[in-house]
Amino acid sequence: MEPIILASSSPRRQEILKLLNIPYQVIMPNIDETVSAGLVPEEVPELFAREKVAAVVRSLPSDREIQWVLGADTVIIFNNKIYGKPENQEEAESFLHLFSGKTHVVRTVIALYCGRTRTTSTRACSTEVTFKEMSDKEIEWYIETGEWHGAAGGYRIQSLASCFIEKINGSITGVVGLPIFELYDILKKQGYSIID
Repeated sequence: MEPIILASSSPRRQEILKLLNIPYQVIMPNIDETVSAGLVPEEVPELFAREKVAAVVRSLPSDREIQWVLGADTVIIFNNKIYGKPENQEEAESFLHLFSGKTHVVRTVIALYCGRTRTTSTRACSTEVTFKEMSDKEIEWYIETGEWHGAAGGYRIQSLASCFIEKINGSITGVVGLPIFELYDILKKQGYSIID
């Protein structure tokens, strides 16, 4: 298989590529992830996924042959507002208090650049996640684990936060940050096979 450039330092996204035996190289994109006013929340992850891919393509030497660049962006949408990575412990705690006993949407968009056609295509995945009612003590315990660091919405579904997840309607790998079905589909449609 041809190596893919992953425009992300996310260990979870790397684990998924390893699971699929896809060879990859990480190149961190340098983009501003400030959400502009007026953007529809559902559009934000596609914008950022595309920007990450474009930033990596631009950063490579012009004489380098680029085969594949994969980018992804995940946001949590609740009450028509975006919840990204919390800036500090207090913000992470406030997110969990908001999500407690309620359902929110985790939207991940993947963008794939194909060097052969010099085009970028995208796939979106939206998953509903329902938290049980959490006590102050449970939220405090979870925050003290430190898992909230660098996680959209302040929690990691694939780890200890699963203690409080009552229901998932959609893709768990989409919540983790790289939906496997959509990844397989976009690669296959671009002529990249993981089963040959």
